Amino acid sequence: MADKKTNLSILSVVAITSFMGTFLVSAVNIALPSIGSSLSLSAIELSWIITSFILGMALFMIPAGSWGDKSDNRKIFKFGLVLFILASTACYFAPSGIWLIAARFIQGIGAAFSGTTGQAILVSSFPANKRGQVLGISVSAVYIGLALGPAVGGVLTEQFGWRILFSIAAILGIFTLIVSIIFLKSDKSFIPDSKKGDIAGTLLFMSGLVALVYGSSQIPSTRGWVLMALSLILLVIFWRAESKLKYPMLDTSLFTHNRLFTFSSMAALINYTSTFAIGFFISLYLQKTLSLSPKEAGAVILAQPLMMAIFSPLVGKASDKIQPRYLATTGMAMCTMGLGMLAFLNASTPIWLIVTILIWVGLGFALFSSPNMNTIMSSVERNQYGQASGLAASMRVFGQIISMSIITLLISFNLGDQSIDAVSDQLFLKAMRWGFIIFTVIGVPGIYFSHFRGNVKKGV
Repeated sequence: MADKKTNLSILSVVAITSFMGTFLVSAVNIALPSIGSSLSLSAIELSWIITSFILGMALFMIPAGSWGDKSDNRKIFKFGLVLFILASTACYFAPSGIWLIAARFIQGIGAAFSGTTGQAILVSSFPANKRGQVLGISVSAVYIGLALGPAVGGVLTEQFGWRILFSIAAILGIFTLIVSIIFLKSDKSFIPDSKKGDIAGTLLFMSGLVALVYGSSQIPSTRGWVLMALSLILLVIFWRAESKLKYPMLDTSLFTHNRLFTFSSMAALINYTSTFAIGFFISLYLQKTLSLSPKEAGAVILAQPLMMAIFSPLVGKASDKIQPRYLATTGMAMCTMGLGMLAFLNASTPIWLIVTILIWVGLGFALFSSPNMNTIMSSVERNQYGQASGLAASMRVFGQIISMSIITLLISFNLGDQSIDAVSDQLFLKAMRWGFIIFTVIGVPGIYFSHFRGNVKKGV
């Protein structure tokens, strides 16, 4: 283990990186209407501003985790930061929607490299009895980014336009890179793994994900359904191939022989699938249906991530002493109840009630996230930290992809190719209501997986 000063530096670097990614995501969410008007994007194209970033992350999180276990996590972490900075700069200068979507995709790849390896670096640097506490601090940084994103992003978008958000992302990235170069030295105790990479598996995995995400955006057309079926076939082939390899990209035994890891991962997948749509729908709902400004909408949305940021470190520390599944199950149940409440929003819903629901969901998410991550990282060996971190992050991103795919389907069926501004409030509210009903139903099995995962062995 490193000394206290080095550990504090590592925690700071990882926390800053965690903050940076989520700040940008939540700030862009609040700026979506402005981006759509500026670049003349349809509702479907607008959803791809979010989806492309998520897709870039999803494609490279598992490979990044695997590469991190075979090479130096810290070098991959810094490479991810460089990629993020370059892509953020490209987003700032984007002259069209296609350019912005492409740059966001590359930005997501950079976030995958730094985000995945960051958690692995963090867990390997602290003793087991401090794991929940430091993960709670890291998760809190994520939620501080989510909290400040809508509020700060709303003010900046209103005053300077949406491009300012990407210049801030680039500046934060440069600052973090400098700090990491100074404090995050290569791990001298790490022995590089000479095993060959699984190129065929990586290509199969990426092809399946691309077909899934692009196919979901083309539904209800025949091409969309064909691509969705193709993605399922490719991912099944990928799983079967990986289970037979001696040195796979994905160690399938983590799922087939590790109940704690499997159930915790499934709970994370379900939680993020069901809750990710909140930011997308509520941002549009507040500005379109309730006619709030970006700044006002950001202040309302602040309620949820603020609760997450405040309580995540406390809950993370508690999960080092209390069995994490009890905390996580309570949180999953609260999130699911909150989604059910959001399904009843209408054009006359008072702001105070919306804020109350978002506070409830935020508390639920805080109770779920840190203990669940603590369980995942405590269920594997040290030489699997990179892959476990990558898989845990992938569950989040896969959940976001599924969530955005469902949103895209709802938009396609209800709004078509119309811009958000052109759609009637009644039609938008119908799509949003069905969305929250679907996500409430999806959240229910997450309560089961969270509760019946089993107990973590303390001090391991």
